[in-house]
Order: sequence, then C-alpha cells, then structure tokens
Amino acid sequence: MIITHLNFAKGYRGGERQTQLLIEELSYRGFHQKVFTRKKSELAQRLNHIKNLKIIPISKPYIVYLYKIKNTDILHAHETKAAQFCFFANLRYNIPYIITRRVDNTIKQNFFNKSIYTKAKYTVVLSNAIKKETLKISQHINIQIIPSAYTQLKTNPSQIVKIQERFYNKFLIGNIGELDNTHKGQYYLIEAMKEIQSKYPNIHLIFLGKGKDKSKYEEQAKDLKNITFEGFVDNVGDYIASLDLFIFPSLNEGLGSILLDIMQAKVPIAASNVGGIPDLIKDNHNGILFPSKDSHAISQAIESLYLSEEKRISLSENAFNNIKNYSFSVMTDKYIQLYQEIL
Repeated sequence: MIITHLNFAKGYRGGERQTQLLIEELSYRGFHQKVFTRKKSELAQRLNHIKNLKIIPISKPYIVYLYKIKNTDILHAHETKAAQFCFFANLRYNIPYIITRRVDNTIKQNFFNKSIYTKAKYTVVLSNAIKKETLKISQHINIQIIPSAYTQLKTNPSQIVKIQERFYNKFLIGNIGELDNTHKGQYYLIEAMKEIQSKYPNIHLIFLGKGKDKSKYEEQAKDLKNITFEGFVDNVGDYIASLDLFIFPSLNEGLGSILLDIMQAKVPIAASNVGGIPDLIKDNHNGILFPSKDSHAISQAIESLYLSEEKRISLSENAFNNIKNYSFSVMTDKYIQLYQEIL
C-alpha cells in the first residue's frame, strides 16, 4: 500500500503537527508514503528525516501538478486545498481519497464542495462539532470521528528549572497558540488578568506563540505586570511542564489538540465551552469549562483553581487517566483501518 498525503498549509500549526505524527508512525510501521506540500514549507522540512517517504513540493496553481500523482493507492487530504486537489485527481485517475477536516468552520453550500465531500471514501473529523458542520453540506458524506493525538513533547529538566526560576514564587498560567482573537480569544483572557492582578498579584500569565494580534495584545496589557509575551519557542514541552494551570479561551475550535499535550503533562485545564473542546473536557471532571467571550468567567475559573490545589490535582489526574485513548498509535490504527477498508 502506497499512501500519498497532501497538505498545502502555509505555516505549521496543529493540523500540520498531526499530519507529521501520522506520517512518522506509518513510516515506523513500514508503510511507503509520499507527501505533496507547498514549496519551502515547514512541514516538508520537518519530514526530511522520515524513511520510505518521498516529498513532492509544488506551488500554486496546484492543479497543474496533477500529473505528478502516480503509483499511489490512496490519497489523503489534510486541509481544504488538498481536498480540492484530491477531487480532481480522482476524476482524472480514479484514485480513492479521504479527507481529514480539522476545523468546525461553516462550509460554503455549493455544488463543488458537496461533490468534494460526497466523492471522498471517508471524511474524517476530529469532533462532533466538526461532524455537525460537515453534514450540513450533505447527509450522504461518509464520516468517521478520529480525534487528534498528543505529541509526547520532549522535555529538558535543566530548561524546566530555568523557567521555574524565572517565575519563582509565581502561580504560572499558560496559553499556547496563534495570537489571533478571531480564533483563540486571548483578548478576554487579558481582560481577566486585569481582574486578577489586584486580587492575586502572584498569579502570572505567559503567552507562547505569535500572530497578527500580538501588538494589539501588548497594547491592551501595557499596564499589567502579570503577563509575559514569550513569542514562539521550540521547547514547548519545557514550558508546559512548568505550568500550574492552562487557560484556553478559544472562540471556535475543531478540537484543540494542544489540550491533549497539556493533559498528558498533568497540567489542569480551564477552557471555553465551544466547538470540539467539550469532546475532550468534561466540566468539573477533567477540567473546567467556561462560556466564550466572558472575561469574568475566566477570572472566576482561574481563582477557583488557584485556591484549590486538591481540585487541580483531581482534574489533571482524571484527564491523564484517559490520555491513552489519544496516543498517535491509536490514531494511526484507526487510519490504517480506513485505508484497508478502502482497498
């Protein structure tokens, strides 16, 4: 079986990380693979070391590279442009394809999109929220739910100690993701920290990531001493291991795969009750859920967990006890089953 993956994303975010995890595990199990990426993509660079993988970089317009689809059994699209490419490749060469859809955004209601998804052998979604949105296109889409996998991020004990020393005697809260308020909702977290600062001055928030709203957030937080903008870091695992609490105030989220890495690290979570997040977080069992766009609710969640170490331990332990269901081995098993069914 030869599997050809397609991911034309410009950057490297959660979807690209999950694409990489799947390709790596399939390679480890002896599968031969190809991957189509845009030229000079970070994903292609990160896949360079993988055995039995041929990397095929292409550029816009992608459709002119259809002729490069040769000697493959299954096409696997990991984002929207790739799904369009697979649709035309199927029309031209009759190669079966599957789509992995990772976002719960509304899909435009038109004949083209309906054809792309109904023609796919399977559309894999990460959560019930994505499933609901996808089925609005057509009830005849063959859908399977396969959640993302945790990453097993590497950690360096000496780096963890350095981070902890920087924030000595602080209750350290973390947020990881694109600094983009239309998606990640960090504006409301910063507003919550304004409430927190006077009441609990030793609570400190660190943002990991970059994005279009960075300067706006820095201006919003200019009078606050309890926020650090750390930017993009390579050693995310070290920072996660240093946290006392993780806050995820997203306005929409297909699943929120970073939450799996937080759960695996036994860090308690408070997150907004949107999209696919409730598939992972059950309120007051393995985390706390709060309404989106509600700064006061965020500050209340922070306060309640800050004041109760017992609750933090209970939530993080419950989350960790279920993490084995989200390993990249389990995720890969489910994809292999789909590949085999198709063939």
